[in-house]
Amino acid sequence: MKMTARIGFVTVSDRASSGEYEDKGGPAMQAWFTRVLSNEWEAVARVIPDEQAQIEQTLIELVDREGCSLIVTTGGTGPALRDVTPEATEAVCEKMMPGFGELMRAESLKFVPTAILSRQTAGIRGKSLIINLPGKPSAIDDCLNAVFPAVPYCIDLIEGAWLEADPAQCKVFRPAHAKKQSA
Repeated sequence: MKMTARIGFVTVSDRASSGEYEDKGGPAMQAWFTRVLSNEWEAVARVIPDEQAQIEQTLIELVDREGCSLIVTTGGTGPALRDVTPEATEAVCEKMMPGFGELMRAESLKFVPTAILSRQTAGIRGKSLIINLPGKPSAIDDCLNAVFPAVPYCIDLIEGAWLEADPAQCKVFRPAHAKKQSA
Protein backbone atom coordinates (compact mmCIF):
# COMPACT_ATOMS: atom_id res chain seq x y z
CA MET A 1 0.00 0.00 0.00
CA LYS A 2 1.35 3.42 -0.96
CA MET A 3 1.94 5.77 1.96
CA THR A 4 0.50 9.28 1.61
CA ALA A 5 3.05 11.77 2.90
CA ARG A 6 1.83 13.81 5.83
CA ILE A 7 3.38 17.26 6.31
CA GLY A 8 2.91 19.31 9.46
CA PHE A 9 2.60 23.09 9.18
CA VAL A 10 3.02 25.00 12.44
CA THR A 11 2.57 28.75 12.75
CA VAL A 12 4.05 30.00 16.02
CA SER A 13 2.53 33.39 16.80
CA ASP A 14 0.81 34.87 19.85
CA ARG A 15 -1.19 37.26 17.67
CA ALA A 16 -2.19 34.78 14.95
CA SER A 17 -3.19 32.13 17.51
CA SER A 18 -5.42 34.63 19.34
CA GLY A 19 -7.05 35.84 16.12
CA GLU A 20 -5.59 39.39 16.33
CA TYR A 21 -3.46 38.85 13.24
CA GLU A 22 -4.05 36.87 10.05
CA ASP A 23 -1.76 33.87 9.72
CA LYS A 24 0.18 34.46 6.52
CA GLY A 25 3.11 32.12 7.20
CA GLY A 26 1.13 28.87 7.39
CA PRO A 27 -0.70 29.44 4.11
CA ALA A 28 2.58 30.54 2.46
CA MET A 29 4.27 27.27 3.49
CA GLN A 30 1.33 25.19 2.23
CA ALA A 31 1.23 27.12 -1.06
CA TRP A 32 4.93 26.39 -1.62
CA PHE A 33 4.44 22.64 -1.12
CA THR A 34 1.30 22.64 -3.30
CA ARG A 35 3.32 24.23 -6.10
CA VAL A 36 6.42 22.03 -5.70
CA LEU A 37 5.35 18.52 -4.68
CA SER A 38 4.16 16.15 -7.38
CA ASN A 39 3.19 13.21 -5.16
CA GLU A 40 0.09 12.82 -3.02
CA TRP A 41 0.39 14.48 0.39
CA GLU A 42 -1.77 15.68 3.24
CA ALA A 43 -1.40 18.86 5.32
CA VAL A 44 -1.75 18.82 9.10
CA ALA A 45 -1.83 22.48 10.21
CA ARG A 46 -1.61 24.12 13.63
CA VAL A 47 -1.53 27.76 14.79
CA ILE A 48 -0.16 28.10 18.32
CA PRO A 49 1.23 30.81 20.64
CA ASP A 50 4.91 31.46 21.38
CA GLU A 51 4.98 29.10 24.36
CA GLN A 52 7.87 26.64 24.43
CA ALA A 53 5.93 23.85 26.17
CA GLN A 54 3.08 24.14 23.67
CA ILE A 55 5.47 24.19 20.69
CA GLU A 56 7.20 21.06 22.03
CA GLN A 57 3.85 19.32 22.62
CA THR A 58 2.65 20.21 19.10
CA LEU A 59 5.84 18.94 17.44
CA ILE A 60 5.66 15.68 19.43
CA GLU A 61 1.98 15.24 18.49
CA LEU A 62 2.66 15.82 14.78
CA VAL A 63 5.48 13.26 14.74
CA ASP A 64 4.35 10.62 17.23
CA ARG A 65 0.56 10.64 16.75
CA GLU A 66 -0.09 12.28 13.36
CA GLY A 67 2.76 10.49 11.56
CA CYS A 68 4.15 13.53 9.76
CA SER A 69 7.42 12.80 7.93
CA LEU A 70 8.15 16.49 7.54
CA ILE A 71 7.18 19.40 9.77
CA VAL A 72 7.83 23.01 8.85
CA THR A 73 7.36 25.81 11.34
CA THR A 74 7.13 29.55 10.81
CA GLY A 75 7.71 32.19 13.45
CA GLY A 76 9.56 32.39 16.73
CA THR A 77 13.10 32.19 15.31
CA GLY A 78 14.31 35.72 16.06
CA PRO A 79 16.08 37.15 19.12
CA ALA A 80 12.95 38.52 20.87
CA LEU A 81 12.29 37.24 24.37
CA ARG A 82 9.23 35.20 23.28
CA ASP A 83 10.99 33.66 20.25
CA VAL A 84 11.53 30.07 21.44
CA THR A 85 10.81 27.86 18.42
CA PRO A 86 14.46 26.71 18.01
CA GLU A 87 14.66 25.82 21.71
CA ALA A 88 11.44 23.78 21.45
CA THR A 89 12.71 22.05 18.30
CA GLU A 90 16.03 21.16 19.93
CA ALA A 91 14.23 19.83 23.02
CA VAL A 92 12.18 17.28 21.03
CA CYS A 93 14.77 16.18 18.45
CA GLU A 94 17.23 13.29 18.75
CA LYS A 95 19.57 14.74 16.10
CA MET A 96 20.11 18.33 15.05
CA MET A 97 20.82 19.21 11.43
CA PRO A 98 22.70 22.54 11.62
CA GLY A 99 23.39 22.74 7.88
CA PHE A 100 19.75 23.68 7.24
CA GLY A 101 19.93 26.80 9.42
CA GLU A 102 23.32 27.75 8.02
CA LEU A 103 22.07 27.56 4.43
CA MET A 104 18.81 29.40 5.19
CA ARG A 105 20.68 32.28 6.85
CA ALA A 106 23.18 32.45 3.98
CA GLU A 107 20.33 32.58 1.45
CA SER A 108 18.39 35.20 3.44
CA LEU A 109 21.48 37.41 3.79
CA LYS A 110 21.33 37.93 0.01
CA PHE A 111 18.11 39.89 0.59
CA VAL A 112 18.31 41.46 4.05
CA PRO A 113 21.24 42.15 6.44
CA THR A 114 19.11 41.34 9.50
CA ALA A 115 18.98 37.66 8.45
CA ILE A 116 21.97 37.18 10.73
CA LEU A 117 19.50 37.61 13.62
CA SER A 118 17.55 34.51 12.58
CA ARG A 119 18.00 31.32 14.57
CA GLN A 120 16.40 28.84 12.17
CA THR A 121 17.39 25.26 12.74
CA ALA A 122 16.33 21.74 11.82
CA GLY A 123 16.35 18.39 13.53
CA ILE A 124 15.16 14.82 13.42
CA ARG A 125 12.66 13.18 15.72
CA GLY A 126 11.99 9.56 14.88
CA LYS A 127 11.10 9.34 11.18
CA SER A 128 10.42 13.06 10.86
CA LEU A 129 12.47 16.06 9.78
CA ILE A 130 11.51 19.33 11.52
CA ILE A 131 12.58 22.59 9.86
CA ASN A 132 12.17 26.05 11.43
CA LEU A 133 11.47 28.70 8.78
CA PRO A 134 11.26 32.49 9.11
CA GLY A 135 7.90 34.24 9.46
CA LYS A 136 7.84 36.41 6.34
CA PRO A 137 6.19 34.64 3.35
CA SER A 138 8.83 35.75 0.82
CA ALA A 139 11.58 34.55 3.18
CA ILE A 140 9.77 31.20 3.56
CA ASP A 141 9.96 30.74 -0.22
CA ASP A 142 13.63 31.76 -0.35
CA CYS A 143 14.56 29.35 2.44
CA LEU A 144 12.54 26.40 1.12
CA ASN A 145 13.99 26.92 -2.37
CA ALA A 146 17.47 26.73 -0.83
CA VAL A 147 17.10 23.68 1.43
CA PHE A 148 14.41 21.53 -0.17
CA PRO A 149 16.70 19.88 -2.76
CA ALA A 150 18.17 17.88 0.19
CA VAL A 151 14.91 17.27 2.09
CA PRO A 152 13.46 14.23 0.26
CA TYR A 153 16.70 12.25 0.52
CA CYS A 154 17.07 13.19 4.20
CA ILE A 155 13.55 11.85 4.79
CA ASP A 156 14.44 8.69 2.81
CA LEU A 157 17.41 8.13 5.14
CA ILE A 158 15.21 8.32 8.26
CA GLU A 159 12.57 6.05 6.65
CA GLY A 160 9.87 8.68 6.31
CA ALA A 161 7.38 9.06 3.45
CA TRP A 162 8.61 9.38 -0.15
CA LEU A 163 8.48 12.97 -1.45
CA GLU A 164 8.69 13.88 -5.12
CA ALA A 165 9.06 17.37 -6.52
CA ASP A 166 8.16 18.78 -9.91
CA PRO A 167 11.64 19.30 -11.43
CA ALA A 168 10.42 22.50 -13.11
CA GLN A 169 9.79 23.90 -9.61
CA CYS A 170 12.62 22.39 -7.55
CA LYS A 171 15.33 19.91 -8.49
CA VAL A 172 15.82 17.51 -5.61
CA PHE A 173 18.92 15.40 -5.23
CA ARG A 174 18.89 11.67 -4.60
CA PRO A 175 21.91 9.47 -5.26
CA ALA A 176 21.55 6.90 -8.05
CA HIS A 177 21.22 4.07 -5.52
CA ALA A 178 18.19 5.64 -3.77
CA LYS A 179 15.15 3.48 -4.42
CA LYS A 180 11.58 4.68 -4.64
CA GLN A 181 9.19 3.14 -2.16
CA SER A 182 7.01 0.50 -3.75
CA ALA A 183 3.39 1.33 -4.47
